[in-house]
Amino acid sequence: MMQQVSVITLGTTDLARSRRFYGDGFGWTPVFENDEIIFYQMNGLVLGTFLKAALEEDMNRAGLEQRGAFALAHNVAARELVAPLMERLVAAGGALLRPADAPPHGGFRGYVADPDEHAWEIAWNPGFAIDDEGRVRFGL
Repeated sequence: MMQQVSVITLGTTDLARSRRFYGDGFGWTPVFENDEIIFYQMNGLVLGTFLKAALEEDMNRAGLEQRGAFALAHNVAARELVAPLMERLVAAGGALLRPADAPPHGGFRGYVADPDEHAWEIAWNPGFAIDDEGRVRFGL
């Protein structure tokens, strides 16, 4: 079985608010959108933001919680890119969870939540190589 993730779908209660965070904050452009979902083409996978009620219906699973014990990560190519991106995300409707700092294991990172409380780690890790297409390779 191939090790891959093809789509990550996040539930949202307000599609326009979510679009502002991902569009204005990260600068991502949707490849598809309708009244229930927006898809963003990433480097090898697709990120979707789906109205929570529609996602619950699609999954046949009512009462989805918005908060979870997970974080998505967006790695950048240089330490000095972490804080400005975090500031842009907060300005686009995100919430600062942890200011950028250096963790004990190295690198530089901070956390921002999107408007639906999905946690995003914004990180620079010298052990991760990022190619010109944005693909990250683990390489310690």
